[in-house]
Amino acid sequence: MAASLKIAGIRKVYGKADKAVEVLKKIDIDVAPGEFLILVGPSGCGKSTLLNIIAGLEEPSEGQLLISGKDVVGVAPAQRDIAMVFQSYALYPNMSVADNIGFALEMRKVPKAARVKRIAEVAAMLQIEHLLNRRPAQLSGGQRQRVAMGRALARDPQIFLFDEPLSNLDAKLRVEMRAEIKRLHQLSGITSVYVTHDQIEAMTLGSRIAVMKDGILQQIGTPDDIYRRPANTYVAGFIGSPTMNFIAGSASGTSAGGLFSFEGGALPLDCPAPAGPVMLGQRPEHIHLQADAPWRGEVLLVEPTGADTYVVIKTAVGPITVRVPPNTPIKVGELTGLGVSSKHNNWFDAQSGLRIA
Repeated sequence: MAASLKIAGIRKVYGKADKAVEVLKKIDIDVAPGEFLILVGPSGCGKSTLLNIIAGLEEPSEGQLLISGKDVVGVAPAQRDIAMVFQSYALYPNMSVADNIGFALEMRKVPKAARVKRIAEVAAMLQIEHLLNRRPAQLSGGQRQRVAMGRALARDPQIFLFDEPLSNLDAKLRVEMRAEIKRLHQLSGITSVYVTHDQIEAMTLGSRIAVMKDGILQQIGTPDDIYRRPANTYVAGFIGSPTMNFIAGSASGTSAGGLFSFEGGALPLDCPAPAGPVMLGQRPEHIHLQADAPWRGEVLLVEPTGADTYVVIKTAVGPITVRVPPNTPIKVGELTGLGVSSKHNNWFDAQSGLRIA
């Protein structure tokens, strides 16, 4: 049965007195059995430190870490029944693929017949049966990462930890391996925590995403929650590619009778109460080109991506990115109007950046 994971009030401080640096600030996360949790954020946000604390490679300065209800703070990594897949493959170069996968089982004194059976099961799951007799030097990057995952899978651990495992792969292989990791999680059902700075990986892999910044948990929720209802401007700007458009202005009126005024224009929108300075956030797919609209700007850039085209428009409030269908007839230097509906408004407090309900 998959394990639960509870991170309760975890702090991590390096150094002492005036030289102390707090890298994790009271992190609280409950991970349900079988869940795939993504820790995402920029470099230095504390996500890898938190993963190392879960693994037992570092101890927290304060707080509890419970696996299936048992506090494992102070418990040696080997006693936590956790398997970890690193950014570097960390394979034994002098061993075959089969021996690499079965090494942990051998260390646990698992009988040879049982080891051979488990290696075959894992190899079939990863579709690397034909590679079992090769050495790591004879493998591609993607094959090595599969072997690294196979070594972790062979142990049938309580929890899987992934520390940016796809960072060393090229773009095409990253897409393939993302799908492979998701498929493996669905097959195994093992509780997993995955660290990445890539928001595309976060959105495609996780059942829930925890967004971190400067050691603080900014928001935790499903990919849909994080994308459609970001808790603040940081989350709104970090998740999504291209990033959300932000328009600073002032809301007046109430609800459906409201008016959002900003430099260079005004939009009749469902405005939040009370009236005053706010920030409107709109995804590129929720702003549309409208030739006769009073809010206007000049086309700065047209970026075809195949399935979509992104148009960057210079306005009085700054550049605005709009997603349009491919082959939309628009050229750099043209003047165009912009339209916004009230269906996808994201309102944020102008000073705190927090979402306004």
